[in-house]
Amino acid sequence: MEVGKQFSKKALEDFKLIDAAVSGLDEQAYADLMKRYKKPVYHMILKMVRNVDDAEDLTIEAFAKAFKNLHKFKKDFTFSTWLFRIATNNTIDFIRKKRLDTMSLNTSFKDDNGESVTIDVQDEKTLNPQEEAIKAQKIDLVHMFVGKLPAKYQRLVKLRYFDELSYDEIAQELDAPLGTVKAQLHRARELMYDLVKNKKEHI
Repeated sequence: MEVGKQFSKKALEDFKLIDAAVSGLDEQAYADLMKRYKKPVYHMILKMVRNVDDAEDLTIEAFAKAFKNLHKFKKDFTFSTWLFRIATNNTIDFIRKKRLDTMSLNTSFKDDNGESVTIDVQDEKTLNPQEEAIKAQKIDLVHMFVGKLPAKYQRLVKLRYFDELSYDEIAQELDAPLGTVKAQLHRARELMYDLVKNKKEHI
């Protein structure tokens, strides 16, 4: 396939970064991919969930899933299309579970070539088994990182991701000020972003 004739310059640069990352020759490639797309993915998710903390968590999950499966990426479409679909589908699963007041799921997003990115919504009949699979996958993803975090952050991350407690619930559980919990979880997320970018040692 002559990818150079149908993809933008940015998309072709993404392909080179993906090749470098998957080959294991350039760990910086993961960081470069995240730097390119962290903000647009985050803002897209934020429009859907309308909550800064949830959007941060879901952004981490989206990149973790994408990087974990990067070796499966096919250059039949752009990396941004693939990443946005992972992010939107993961967010839709979260929305369904939390039954949040959200934007319309028919909203479309554009990839680097200006093409609409469709959001695949699965049939509601599969919701319960799907939820179980989602939770198992989420726990698997976080397990890749939680053991690498400093001890003081590990319990916070487990309460947030494994037990799926709200910030208020975590503050009550730890008998700690809400502001402290938010600040420490923000720092824990930053550390997890770093771990996501350095995938090789966690796979």
